[in-house]
Amino acid sequence: MFSLTLAETAAALRKRQFSASELTETYLAAVEALNPRLNAFITPTPELAREQAAAADRALAAGEAGPLAGIPLGIKDLFCTKGVRTTAASRILAPFVPPYESTVTEHLRRDGAVFLGKTNLDEFAMGSSNITSAFGPVTNPWTRPSDAAPLVPGGSSGGSAAAVAARLALGATATDTGGSIRQPASFCGVAGIKPTYGRCSRWGIVAFASSLDQAGPLARTVEDCALLLNSMAGFDPKDSTSADRQVPDFAAASRRGVKGLRIGVPREYQSDGMPPEIAALWQQGLSWLREAGATLHDVSLPHTKYGLATYYIVAPAEASANLARYDGVRFGARVEGEDLDSMYENTRGAGFGAEVKRRVLIGTYVLSAGYYDAYYLRAQKVRALILRDFLDVFRDVDALLTPTAPSAAFAQGERMDDPVKMYLNDVFTVPANMAGIPGLSVPAGLDARGLPLGLQVLGKPFDEETVLAVGAAVEKAAGFAALPSLRAGEARP
Repeated sequence: MFSLTLAETAAALRKRQFSASELTETYLAAVEALNPRLNAFITPTPELAREQAAAADRALAAGEAGPLAGIPLGIKDLFCTKGVRTTAASRILAPFVPPYESTVTEHLRRDGAVFLGKTNLDEFAMGSSNITSAFGPVTNPWTRPSDAAPLVPGGSSGGSAAAVAARLALGATATDTGGSIRQPASFCGVAGIKPTYGRCSRWGIVAFASSLDQAGPLARTVEDCALLLNSMAGFDPKDSTSADRQVPDFAAASRRGVKGLRIGVPREYQSDGMPPEIAALWQQGLSWLREAGATLHDVSLPHTKYGLATYYIVAPAEASANLARYDGVRFGARVEGEDLDSMYENTRGAGFGAEVKRRVLIGTYVLSAGYYDAYYLRAQKVRALILRDFLDVFRDVDALLTPTAPSAAFAQGERMDDPVKMYLNDVFTVPANMAGIPGLSVPAGLDARGLPLGLQVLGKPFDEETVLAVGAAVEKAAGFAALPSLRAGEARP
């Protein structure tokens, strides 16, 4: 069963080659066996999964099954799930059990998916390594043959990416604020798409930076991502930023090819410090698309170089505002004090980790009197220029191809003492969040040490169909078949 993709598994379930309950038990056993080593799940939910699998079997037998009936998924622990603890990987939310369901997970439930558990992440989605979780780091199932050092899976959706790569789930929900779907997808050798801002509802997702956060799927293939996105997307009147747009058949779009498409090659992504193997893979990806019938065009995004600096003003500012609600009064953890002020201080001091505190302090600073105009307002103006660059380019091309990340996965402990080095992991992904456009990472090759590298496809707002078509063409040409050393069914002792 572990060798089947999500699409293949859905077809097998409909042919009754095995039951949803049998499939779920297989994946639950894998989670039980490997999660102690990977820490991909914060809260496994075996009883819920069994209930949902039984319901899926009944629906399949009656011919009333939804498109994801019986499909085992991981749910990033940023999505509120009714009756199931939702922590955002933070001590301050450790006791929180939501009385409601996020819109995205409600859509997945509607379509018959099975929830194996809540996956680990960087605390409040703040990080590029999945090291900042209050519940411990996630270990990438990939290893370097030259040493045994555990590797990071990328972040913030590292638990979801690791679970999919290690065959602990057929797919997983994730969120992307500055690259938190695409970068872990690249590090773990899986596919992941950040849709256009507004394509998926943010209602019921614990907020980090409200104008940047967007939900999306991680899965083994582009087609699998498309199937999940079809379920996750859709207008939601409960979310004021939700786009009232029809949800197309993303899976069909992933199969339509790229002949005649114009692919842009942004010169600003060709940085002097880019590792040669990533530059070579990028050129290989462009060659694959040319051979598939697309044409290549040199383009310029002149304000891309300001993307990372702009992001680290806007995102912390919004985080500072969003995290003000965690005060020990209404929900979550509380640490008592002598008076109200000391209770606030004690609760937030004990409840937040170092990275969250750092970003809250940065955000509070740039929003403070005397600095708002100099930092936050100026950053918003630059953000508008970044969007304008993309819109200008998309008048002449249909999509862009770039590297996903500036390196392969690095070891736990590396780069951790320098926050700026950690932030640079998002240099290729952040501009898409600033502009709100869709972006997809596809596993396309291995570095010299045998670790996966991804290529990124960027597209026009609400044109995920073209993004998926280009990504599927890269995926087909790459023929990426490498597997991590630690995975379900073949775990090393």
